Amino acid sequence: MNSAELTINEVAVPAPGLFALWREDIACVFERDPAARNRFEVLTTYPGVHAIMLHRVSHKLWSRGWRYLARLLAFLVRLTTNIDIHPGAQIGRRFFIDHGAGVVIGETAIVGDDCTLYHGVTLGGTSWNKGRRHPQLGNGVLVGAGAKILGAIHLDDGVRVGANSVVVQDVPAGRTVVGIPGRIVRARNAARRSVNGIDLDHHLIPDPVGRAIGCLMERIDYLEKKLAAMPDGACGECAEGSSCEAHVFDHDGPNAKR
Repeated sequence: MNSAELTINEVAVPAPGLFALWREDIACVFERDPAARNRFEVLTTYPGVHAIMLHRVSHKLWSRGWRYLARLLAFLVRLTTNIDIHPGAQIGRRFFIDHGAGVVIGETAIVGDDCTLYHGVTLGGTSWNKGRRHPQLGNGVLVGAGAKILGAIHLDDGVRVGANSVVVQDVPAGRTVVGIPGRIVRARNAARRSVNGIDLDHHLIPDPVGRAIGCLMERIDYLEKKLAAMPDGACGECAEGSSCEAHVFDHDGPNAKR
């Protein structure tokens, strides 16, 4: 295929350089953390920023065959930030780890662009095989604090994972996952997303148990009101003032007359 036959999407776009990636990593903090005040503060006090900036260096070393040096740098980063990112992990652009403590990202993990991880997140493996054994995250994925995403699974674009969830199966685009094991509770409302396509409303993840209890309470209230409106001794299917043998209740005891 010659250059004239290439479509727009197929035209090779040069990858951004290391300094360009670093600038994006710092700039994206202001879109996702209202506590961030200025670049100097972010650059000097955010361990998540330190971890991703140095990971990009260790990943380059890893890709060029300098494996021990890459692992040594990753080890030093873990000592200083409490964030463990294997140098073999592939991390996309504008990646943000908020707070950062206890985050672990395995060797074969793949993370798309504009992803956000909170503290205690694990992108872990479930196999001792040498091949791919860690998860792949699409673009714009948000993972809540303490969540575990395990195995060679795929979370598509725009997925949200609730805090402390354990995800072990693929998740389609735009879904919200909660629980142990993780289950899809609803599709995301695209209208809620910000101009930049990032949704940080992880506190609005639905509670399926609470919703079920709420439905039960509404049903009980409805039945109590309906029962209160019935004439004494009738079930509502009987004419007012009549006494249907099949529906007359013994008000002195729990058993109905049959």
